[in-house]
Amino acid sequence: MNILVLGAGALGVYFGGRLLEAGQNISFFVREKRAAQLAKEGLKINSPEGNFESRNVTTYTLPEEVRDIDLIFLAVKGYHLDQVIPQVQTIVQHTGAFVLPLLNGMEHIEKLQIAIGKEKVVGGFASIVATLNEKGHVEHTSGNSTLKYGVLHEQQTKICEQLEELHSQVKTKLIREEDILKHMWKKYIFITAFSGITSAMQLPSGYIANSPATFATAIKVILEMSMLAGLEGVILTDQEVESVTKTLLGFKKEATSSMHQDMRKGLPIEVEHLHGGALRLAAKHQVQVPVIETLYGVLKPYENGRPI
Repeated sequence: MNILVLGAGALGVYFGGRLLEAGQNISFFVREKRAAQLAKEGLKINSPEGNFESRNVTTYTLPEEVRDIDLIFLAVKGYHLDQVIPQVQTIVQHTGAFVLPLLNGMEHIEKLQIAIGKEKVVGGFASIVATLNEKGHVEHTSGNSTLKYGVLHEQQTKICEQLEELHSQVKTKLIREEDILKHMWKKYIFITAFSGITSAMQLPSGYIANSPATFATAIKVILEMSMLAGLEGVILTDQEVESVTKTLLGFKKEATSSMHQDMRKGLPIEVEHLHGGALRLAAKHQVQVPVIETLYGVLKPYENGRPI
């Protein structure tokens, strides 16, 4: 299977690198500056799951150059989605590839389905705590990583079966889920709480459990998001909601969200994609989500990077 990773941030390089390490045909679609950095510094992963380095990295910078691709891992930030959709359209038209978006949230699914067709957009997401260092190498700081995926249209069965065959070959978890929409919602619920609280505190995850008031705020975000999931037709049991809470508390005390890491660096953050998306769903269903709305108001000034 030929896989193109569109985007070479920490997430894209990590999962693309793991598949490259396993001998798969992996290439990266990136901007020219990032292509030059990969050519100079190579692809490198520093990880508890095992280090990996390669100097043989295939990159593309123009969508018309891409050929013979079966699957695209779309690994960009939510605020870059609208910019890359025309490139995704061109590549899909040229290759017939399926697209597995690894973005957080839910709004991107419909946007991509409108752009390239429902049959082409596979459900999925990734879970990892990682960042890029000054050389563009991945620093994986959590103890594990997971990429979950699943069929959203009957025409995706074969490509999901092919991806499933790779699970035992890679140093990460590639997990096929039958009810991928529910798993996507559980991730959206979690990341909205985790990223929102850590970024608003500007502190790592240990402070959530240590402060009863902060923990109560995180729980309220989880409950508000679970309500939105139900209104969208995805019903979570009490046990499933509790599992999201346990995940929130399961990190090492110094671990933090990618949104908080981006804030520390003065980079743009995904507040509009995550919390703004939740507010649009709340407006759609005419309900109130006051805690999410408050986090959105606190974080919105940082949307385009550190305010000057």
